[in-house]
Amino acid sequence: MIASGSINSAQIAKWRSTTENDLNTIEEIAKAVHPDLSESPEVFTEKLRLFPRGCFVLVQEGVVLGYAFVHPWCLNDIPKLNALLLRLPSAPECILIHDVAVLLQARGQGASRTLIGLIAELAKKRNISYLALVSVYNSHLHWTRFGFKLVNNDIIADKVASYGETARYMVLRLC
Repeated sequence: MIASGSINSAQIAKWRSTTENDLNTIEEIAKAVHPDLSESPEVFTEKLRLFPRGCFVLVQEGVVLGYAFVHPWCLNDIPKLNALLLRLPSAPECILIHDVAVLLQARGQGASRTLIGLIAELAKKRNISYLALVSVYNSHLHWTRFGFKLVNNDIIADKVASYGETARYMVLRLC
């Protein structure tokens, strides 16, 4: 169930690994944060099965206030929205930040910075030098603060467009 009202800010929200028990709450948060970009529960379940190390929930005082799904992928490519991956690439070039959603009451506490650190560490352990994402709702301004650069690429223009008018493909080189 999605938390309503305010959460005591004395305890800062922290990322932890996602479990199957979190999937219903993730679906509720997705509908609230991304009403025009919803994905089926099967998509979230598959991501957890394929790459559990890249599935996180943001928790404060035991309440899930956000989630993130990331996985190894290829640069200049993005999965179609609301489609199953089936498998991960055998020679990934980046960690794709597929979806991040944080409820309003948990924003402004540094969750994005902490998440980027977790993902960068995950990439380094796999000898991957890039993070990539598709920003939506004009969030590219947010992601540039962490070093992500806009990439205009005709190869994936149609796929990016499927994420909405404001969608932008962005890449961060780690080293």
